[in-house]
Amino acid sequence: MLGFLNTGPTSMLGLDIGSTSVKLLELSRSGGEYLVESYGVEPLPENAVVEKNISDIEGVGEAIGRLIERCKSKLKLAALAVAGSAVITKTIEMSAELTDDELEEDIQDQADQYIPYPLEEVALDFEVQGPSPRSEEQVEVLLAACRSENVEMREAALEIGGLKAKVVDIEAHCMQRAFELMRDQFSEEGDDEDEQVIAIVDIGATMTTLSVLTGSGPPYTREQLFGGKQLTEEIQRRYSLLVEEAGLAKKQGVLSDDYENEVLLPFKEAIVQQVTRSLQFFYSSSAYDDVDHIILAGGTSSIDGLGEMVAAKLGTPCSIANPFVNMSASSKVSAENLASDAPALMIPCGLALRSFD
Repeated sequence: MLGFLNTGPTSMLGLDIGSTSVKLLELSRSGGEYLVESYGVEPLPENAVVEKNISDIEGVGEAIGRLIERCKSKLKLAALAVAGSAVITKTIEMSAELTDDELEEDIQDQADQYIPYPLEEVALDFEVQGPSPRSEEQVEVLLAACRSENVEMREAALEIGGLKAKVVDIEAHCMQRAFELMRDQFSEEGDDEDEQVIAIVDIGATMTTLSVLTGSGPPYTREQLFGGKQLTEEIQRRYSLLVEEAGLAKKQGVLSDDYENEVLLPFKEAIVQQVTRSLQFFYSSSAYDDVDHIILAGGTSSIDGLGEMVAAKLGTPCSIANPFVNMSASSKVSAENLASDAPALMIPCGLALRSFD
C-alpha cells in the first residue's frame, strides 16, 4: 500500500489538514461493517495553510490539539495526506523475480533517473501494480516521491497536537479508497466496475481538485485555485459584512432576496465552468473523452441544486459524495451533522480506512 510513512495496520485517526480547517475521523470495524466512532472539524488560523502547504506549524498543531480534545478520541496515531501536486509519480517496469527488499534496493539505485530533486531531500515509496502487459517477466511498479519537507511539517504539526504520524498518504488515493465504500451506488447489474470512469471533484475553500478513477493505474489529478472562499468574499463585498458574518450568512442562507440570483447563481455557474475545464484537461491528456459519473465532494458541494446543475450542463450523472451511506455512527456522533459534513470528509475517511489494510 503506497504511503510515504507506512508501518503496518493498526488503529489510526484519519486527519486531513485543509486550507481553512482540520478534519478528523475515527472508524472502527466489526465484521464487514464500519462504525463512525468520532469526527470533528476545527477552523485554522488565517493563512496557516496556503495552497496545501503549512506555513504556521504551531497554529495547525494547536488546532489539532483542540480537535482531539473535543472528539475525546483515545487514539494517538494518525494517517494524514499530502496533495497530489506535491507528489511525483512514475510507473516503471522491473523484473517479476525480485523480492520486495530487492525491488526497494533497485529503486533506490535508479530513482535519480525519475526524480528531479536530490534523493536526500525526498520521501520515496513504491507499490507493485501487477504484471506488465508487455512482458510476463516484468511487473509494473508505481514509484512516488514527495519533498521530505512536506511530510516533516505535517509530522511536526501532529506532534504539537499530541499525535504521531503512522501513515502519510496521497489525497487522490484517499479519495479512491473512500469511493470504494459507495461504488455500488453508481454501478448497475452487469456493469464492469473496472471499466467505469469516475470523476471526483473536491471543491474546498480555496482549491478545487479533480481526481479521475479509471480502474487501472493511479488516479489522474489536477488542482485549480478556486473554492468556496470566493463566494464568502463576494457576500462580504456585496453586503458589507465581516468575514465571520459572511461565512455564517452563507451557511444559514439568511441574506436578502437578490442573493439567489445575483450572487449564488453566478457562483454555481463558475463551479460548472471549473468542472468543465478540469475535465477538458483530463480528456486532452488521456485516451478518454467522457466519464460515467461525476461526484462532487468538499464543503462547497453541499450548495443546494449544484449537483443537478452540473448534471444538466454537462449531460453526465452527478451525485454528492457520502462515504458513510452504508455506515452506522456511535451515540456520541450526531447523524444529522455527519450527513451534512459527509461531502467534506472523503479524505479523512480514506485515511481512517488505512487502519484496516
